[in-house]
Amino acid sequence: MSSQPSTETGRFSAALVRWFADLSHQGLFATDGDLRVIIWNRWMEIHSHRAAGEVVGRPLLALYPDLAARGLDQAYRDALEGRISVMSFGLHRHLLRLPPTNRDLGFDEMPQSARVGPLSDGDAVVGTVTTIEDISGRLAGEGELRKQIEIQRSARLAAERALRSKDEFLSVVSHEMRTPLNAVLGWSRILLDRQDVDADLLARALQVIHRNASAQARMIDDLLDVARLASGKLRLEMQLVEPAAVTLAAVDVISPSAKAKEIEIRTHLEAGAPPILGDPHRLQQVVSNLLSNAVKFTEPGGLVEIRVSPVGTGTRIQVSDTGHGISPAFLPFVFDRFRQSDSSSARRHGGLGLGLALVRELVELHGGTVAVDSPGEERGSTFVVDLPAASRQSPGRPSVGGSDLPSLAGLRVLVVEDEADARELLSEVLSRCGAIVVAASSCEEALAAIHGSPPDRLPNVLVSDLGMPEEDGYHLIRSLRRLRPEEGGRIPAVAVTGYANSDDRQRALAAGYRSHVAKPVDPRALVSAVADAARGEAGDVS
Repeated sequence: MSSQPSTETGRFSAALVRWFADLSHQGLFATDGDLRVIIWNRWMEIHSHRAAGEVVGRPLLALYPDLAARGLDQAYRDALEGRISVMSFGLHRHLLRLPPTNRDLGFDEMPQSARVGPLSDGDAVVGTVTTIEDISGRLAGEGELRKQIEIQRSARLAAERALRSKDEFLSVVSHEMRTPLNAVLGWSRILLDRQDVDADLLARALQVIHRNASAQARMIDDLLDVARLASGKLRLEMQLVEPAAVTLAAVDVISPSAKAKEIEIRTHLEAGAPPILGDPHRLQQVVSNLLSNAVKFTEPGGLVEIRVSPVGTGTRIQVSDTGHGISPAFLPFVFDRFRQSDSSSARRHGGLGLGLALVRELVELHGGTVAVDSPGEERGSTFVVDLPAASRQSPGRPSVGGSDLPSLAGLRVLVVEDEADARELLSEVLSRCGAIVVAASSCEEALAAIHGSPPDRLPNVLVSDLGMPEEDGYHLIRSLRRLRPEEGGRIPAVAVTGYANSDDRQRALAAGYRSHVAKPVDPRALVSAVADAARGEAGDVS
């Protein structure tokens, strides 16, 4: 009878120990002095896929011979002698099976921290106890923290690079603007201070003043053009242009500079190059910038060649030189704004680094492309501009009433364009196809026209320029989409813009325009875009 309380107490103690073990969020198992498993908690059951009944009472090293093979049995022998061993990151992985959540975190095995120590009854070591902690969550958090730190570091470096680029550009602008100004002020002071200026000195001084004032004016024009392009306010005066004519005009402008350096400019005009629909002044600016760049980077006695030829259905203008060439590292950045291969104070060539950036912007506004190639430094370079041929319809009052065009009969179209000539052209094209056109010169006028229309007389389609002063086409579409449907909030809209690259198209479509028509506007493309919008079809006309 006396042994019954002792037996019940032992059972109660074992149950209590097991209950505490199963409360743990860690793996926990214990062995007796012969390394037979006496406790195997719920965490171990889950992660080893072995129930306690399968392992309790069995030798640990027989259950997991890999422990001895990996030398980990020594940790248990040390524990029986009262020493503690700490092992980290996967040393007990052969005991456990990796759950899918750990793989989702990017671990091929469960990262662990294991601790093997003596199990004592207070007087002597009677066995061992092992705890295993899954540290994958902590490592994942540390990995995410490292990732965020790296992102912030990259952002900081990018900001620092941008700040350095801005400082370098401002320094270059200051130097380049002050250099011609120094000559102008210096020679004008000489003329003002001297009473007896002879004719030769006067002529030389005026030439220097004129040359440097012209150089400064060109730099100011480049800066203003970049600002106009950035704000969408650069306007093109479109007309039929002969590519040979703008090429020869540009050669005439650059020839004096080339002759001063004894550089020969050879011109090759091939027959068959079709006319271009474009702005003659801006196209001449493109060719002049390319020629000026070639002359600048070509040593005295070198050669610059310009060739105009038909390519496909369009025209190619190619400028090549025997100059310094372009390093492979800088080649991808040639057309970037404010980028120069050398912006140091010891650089050999002046300039703001805007000429080629303007070339790309202007060529793309004309629906063309520009590319550059160079075998390397000191081996010359070649710039290639491809421009589309003008359509058979001349600008101005186009004939658009052909039977191959969709009819816009009865469609109410609201045209928004701040330039009077462009507004009249868009209205004329749409009216000739049967549309009922209301024209507005600003975002404010357009919204007033919509607000003033009864629900059954709202415009069926909105056609809007994107680059308008004060409130542009993006402001207009945002304001429109905030209206309720019965107020015109769902009127399909077609964007018309001189910005024709893929980023501009995506931005217009993302803003809420159904389609994008590039300037110079092809009447057929415009009419088709309006017809598609009225039918609820999306389109993109470049």
